[in-house]
Amino acid sequence: MENKRIAVAAIVIDKNSASHEVNMILHEYSDIIIGRMGIPYRDRGISLISVALDAEPDIISQLTGRLGRVIGVSVKAAISKK
Repeated sequence: MENKRIAVAAIVIDKNSASHEVNMILHEYSDIIIGRMGIPYRDRGISLISVALDAEPDIISQLTGRLGRVIGVSVKAAISKK
């Protein structure tokens, strides 16, 4: 039985050099990504990415965990209850 949830992951990239690794990880999970919006905030030297997901909670946690281990990256997820 599937236990899929809808989630939004908020990703903050503080080090520009981390962008490539973040994009590579997101590409690996492209099958669960509903949509993505990226905003480069050049005045502050950071990038913001919002990713909408449709997956089981364990997979969402796996993705955010991998992203959170990248140096210069912070990530938080909000997951639906149903």
